Amino acid sequence: MRRVRPGAAASRDGAPSRAAGEERALTSVAAGDRYEEPADLPRLWHVTLSVSGEEAPLKEVRRGLEQLAHDHPFLLTSRYAGDHAEIRYWEEARDLHDAAAVALRLWGEHRQTAKLPPWEIVGLEVIDRETYHQRIAEGYGPAPATPVGVHPF
Repeated sequence: MRRVRPGAAASRDGAPSRAAGEERALTSVAAGDRYEEPADLPRLWHVTLSVSGEEAPLKEVRRGLEQLAHDHPFLLTSRYAGDHAEIRYWEEARDLHDAAAVALRLWGEHRQTAKLPPWEIVGLEVIDRETYHQRIAEGYGPAPATPVGVHPF
């Protein structure tokens, strides 16, 4: 931790910052220059994770999915039956690989804490936000996730 004299401020690199009330110089952009987003900023990805396995009591499947949604409120919707379920949500990640990696760990990492059935992942779709909205506009692809929550198929 760095210490700074009361009433004085220092910048992150250790150089003195401007004094109180001192104006900061504005910089300009040359005509015709465009702002470009840095390539490594996180993006939104729509994830659909499908799991399946041996028949389990519906009440236990529902309770497990509700617990998962409670533990991770980013989950939009879950649909379930006695032998399979589908979880849909938005993930913020740098790229598709990161979003898919998180999705592939979700079921296994939370199987114990949410008491989810011992099912395996049988499907994964990860699409970017633009593709998701394009599909909806064209009338195909996953329907908007409504109603939000845990519901039977």
